[in-house]
Amino acid sequence: MPEKGRVNTQDTLTYLAIYQCVKRQVVANMPKSDSNSKSNTEGWNTINWRKAERYVFKLQKKIYAASLHGDVKNTRKLQRTLMRSWSNKVLAVRKVTQDNRGKKTAGVDGVKSLSPEARLTLVGNLKITGHSQPTRRVWIPKPGKEEKRPLGIPTIHDRALQTVIKNALEPEWEAKFEPNSYGFRPGRSCHDAIKQIKNSIQRKSKFVLDADITKCFDKINHLALLQKLGMTGKIRQQLKAWLKSGVIDQKVFTATSKGTPQGGVSALRSVLW
Repeated sequence: MPEKGRVNTQDTLTYLAIYQCVKRQVVANMPKSDSNSKSNTEGWNTINWRKAERYVFKLQKKIYAASLHGDVKNTRKLQRTLMRSWSNKVLAVRKVTQDNRGKKTAGVDGVKSLSPEARLTLVGNLKITGHSQPTRRVWIPKPGKEEKRPLGIPTIHDRALQTVIKNALEPEWEAKFEPNSYGFRPGRSCHDAIKQIKNSIQRKSKFVLDADITKCFDKINHLALLQKLGMTGKIRQQLKAWLKSGVIDQKVFTATSKGTPQGGVSALRSVLW
């Protein structure tokens, strides 16, 4: 037994070793930047949405600026940061489970609505793994026609993860697109296109070309699209997995070697248009 008032050196070293071990574990478990910075103990309804939106928009502006200046290395770094961001993930889950018109449309797993607790669980499960579930094919009528067109419905998990990646890819390509393209671009609508047409023809008559590419989505080359994106590693694997995930129509699975399902792979929509 050590004498009273004296420090046992062996015990002190043991306590220091335990402290350092615990400290390393705590540091290892601490979130980096915004990644997973909130736990599931925080209720879904108490999330500061404005703060999350500001954080995501700030990173998107930086991605846009880096892409505009041709800084590929910084663009990729910022995109990876945004894809890991907790704010980006909660906004993606809110979009696909609450905001979108197809929020109650189920994929092949049959899940079509989530409770607030389930949404937080989904946020925690949004990780880029390089795997994907098939899309569920439904047939919807074409406007003014008797024929129908196929629509691919991914699972809620895949839709949310696609939105996470889309939020990171979109600013890069917004910096590269032509100023007069309006299809599926954020902050633009058909009214902007109409206004631009009016400004172009009000002083001089011009010809208008109306063209439609037959089965455009069905014939897109997967390899060419992935090369166009220029992504590598797990992100490329994830995008490829979505392209190759296949479709289930009337309980029959069909593999996909080319094309993208309309309604699926929203992360690539920016590049496709």
